[in-house]
Amino acid sequence: MSGIRVTVTGTRGSAPREAGAAMLVFADRTLGTIGGGALEWEAMETARRMIAAGEVQAERTIALGPALGQCCGGAVTLRFEAAEGIARPQGTPLWVWGAGHVGRAIVTTLAPLPGFSLTWIDTAPDRFPDDLPDGVTRLIAAEPPRAMAHAPTGAHHLILTYSHEIDLALCHAALTHGFASCGLIGSATKWARFRSRLAALGHEGAEISRITCPIGDPSLGKHPQAIAVGVAARLLKGQMHKDSAELPDGGHQGT
Repeated sequence: MSGIRVTVTGTRGSAPREAGAAMLVFADRTLGTIGGGALEWEAMETARRMIAAGEVQAERTIALGPALGQCCGGAVTLRFEAAEGIARPQGTPLWVWGAGHVGRAIVTTLAPLPGFSLTWIDTAPDRFPDDLPDGVTRLIAAEPPRAMAHAPTGAHHLILTYSHEIDLALCHAALTHGFASCGLIGSATKWARFRSRLAALGHEGAEISRITCPIGDPSLGKHPQAIAVGVAARLLKGQMHKDSAELPDGGHQGT
């Protein structure tokens, strides 16, 4: 047995992480996090005792206040099971077009976060870093706009290639294909030109306006990591609103 996967299976009251959060504990290292500081240390100790004893499965419910002295005041149920890795749930599809500085910053920022399944597209293998983050699917497309047909119509898109012509063709393809959201990196001047050219290609103004340009939060600056932080914040807020709207009680999560 190489490791123990610790999964949050239920929460009551205030808790550090949501159900489904998981970490993998080995004798000498960990991957992932269930949050909570003292809770996580307690889980690690339990998992390592299981590794030493050869145990393969257990479950514990921990009251955070009385048991661990944490101020959360809730309770967390943890499942412990022998595992080789952490299964990554399928999330909302997010297609990132371009593996330059901004693309790398965005993928690195978003890859560890739950809720999204990332597909990363560029024109050649050497445009990608040697090591891709876990859970990221690399797609090499000599003609990226043609790959748009393979994206789910409910996918989010971030367009930030090395070429304005490719960017424009991707915007055209996205508008033709359909999408949940689409963001384009660029200045106001670039977007004004793109709007005119997309209109000339037959797209209506209301549809063109569904594309967001610039992406992220311009007030944070133009550094690739600053753009990535702004993009991540927008996507996470949108995902939270979507999840809340889908709750059966009209958006109020139980405690």
